[in-house]
Amino acid sequence: MKFVVSSTELLSRLQSISRVISSKNTLPILDDFLFEIHDNMLTIMASDLESTMRTRLSLDNVDGQGKIAIEAKRLTDILKEFPEQPLIFEVNQETLAVDILSDNGKFSVVGQNGDEYPEMRHLNEGSAVSVSLSGSALLKGINKTFFATADDELRPVMNCIFIKFDENGATFVASDTHKLVRYGNSDIKFGGSSSFILPKKPATMLKTILPKENQEIKVQFDDKNAYFQLSEYEMICRLQEGQYPNYEAVIPSNNPNRLTISRLDFATVLKRVSVFSSSSNLIKLDIKSDFVTVTAQDIDFSISAYEKINAQYEGDEMLIGFKSAFLIDILGAMNSENVVLQMSDPSRAGIVVPLEKESESEDELMLLMPMMIND
Repeated sequence: MKFVVSSTELLSRLQSISRVISSKNTLPILDDFLFEIHDNMLTIMASDLESTMRTRLSLDNVDGQGKIAIEAKRLTDILKEFPEQPLIFEVNQETLAVDILSDNGKFSVVGQNGDEYPEMRHLNEGSAVSVSLSGSALLKGINKTFFATADDELRPVMNCIFIKFDENGATFVASDTHKLVRYGNSDIKFGGSSSFILPKKPATMLKTILPKENQEIKVQFDDKNAYFQLSEYEMICRLQEGQYPNYEAVIPSNNPNRLTISRLDFATVLKRVSVFSSSSNLIKLDIKSDFVTVTAQDIDFSISAYEKINAQYEGDEMLIGFKSAFLIDILGAMNSENVVLQMSDPSRAGIVVPLEKESESEDELMLLMPMMIND
């Protein structure tokens, strides 16, 4: 088997799918890429058994067909050092020897039998649900919620993004129990109602390949797996089992106190003042009618700071505490010039929403639990 491929194009594809490969694979062959030639099409696959990614390249110069598994790290390390040039791969499928010929040299490795590589899983066609949406819409839903996922071994569903499709569009939700993000997009059309829980690792991989996608993508899922079909990539991943918590129940509906403030100015003040906070990362917001005083202190080191920032406030004067890192994360995940912090009282969750919507079809809500203030 012999084929010719561009060094930079091959490296780009391999780097995109290599993120699926685990450092703790149970099968040695999963440290490899699977190369398969059929007609003039090169298919390359990487897997950790939970998630599998595949990409296809159309080639002009091919002789023979078959499959071979090649060590992933060594191959990507080699390709990183090549300038753009055609590379010739010569594969002896009896000895599994692989020769890579460049303009000025030859690099020889030994592959593994491609027939031993685990096959890509398939959905249950009888129960699979299919949705078409733009790559940018899916990417935005993931980017808006990813930062709020947890790292909780005891509650794995909290480490994931909950994605729901219904007649109102798509809803993306993530929460680590301290903060919660709900992002909706009504432009995504779907009849009926269906949902799945997307683990963090496949979400990370989608974040790397979706920015290059400018076409409609296809998402299919059943009760165990989800399949994503892009123009140059495919991914199938095992979904997180379990029931996602009733997130709507924790969002307070009556929030008469409304603080409108510049998002960037607020975030900048928080970053400055939080340098003086204790290990708990507590900052206090003393909210008056036309300004907010942001305060932090660390009694153990006898340091403190406060800074005032102009704002518009409707409601009762309030002193409320938040974990500054979480509030900064929330403000950083939004794009509007101004945000509205909606509150009921200092013991209940605050809700942050954009004052200016990016689009009428989008709905964005971020919730943050307060911290106890011991005065």
